[in-house]
Amino acid sequence: MADCPFCKIIAGDLSSSFVYKDEVCSAIMDIQPVNAGHVLLMPNEHIADLAGLPPETASHIFLIAQKLAFAVRQSGVQCEGINLFLADGKAAMQEVPHFHLHIIPRFEGDGFGFQFSPRYAELPTREELDANAHHIKQALEGLSPGDQQL
Repeated sequence: MADCPFCKIIAGDLSSSFVYKDEVCSAIMDIQPVNAGHVLLMPNEHIADLAGLPPETASHIFLIAQKLAFAVRQSGVQCEGINLFLADGKAAMQEVPHFHLHIIPRFEGDGFGFQFSPRYAELPTREELDANAHHIKQALEGLSPGDQQL
């Protein structure tokens, strides 16, 4: 996509600090890292969101994410743990409409975290959980294997 910054980076039109690149995906250093060593992993093909990600590409990306997480831990950057963060859609804080997975090194007291709403402490009833599970199961049953129109 012509105006996508990640497509421009993958094409070599914008500079970036590459960590990894193969025929399916690329990994770059985040220019606004949560912590040193924060990596972004994305498909080379422009795919806007998780629903559009082909299963074979998703499998490959998560295999590479696993390797990158291990490498970050071994790299010498401060890292006591790893968060994999996927923002899928604007409401989920996706800022660039090109699927990407954040690999974020974490350590005690780094200041990063999620802010939960006050409703978080209000636990749902079993009936509510069961009703939501039922609706999600119905939606799953309506999908074909490998369905790309999620």
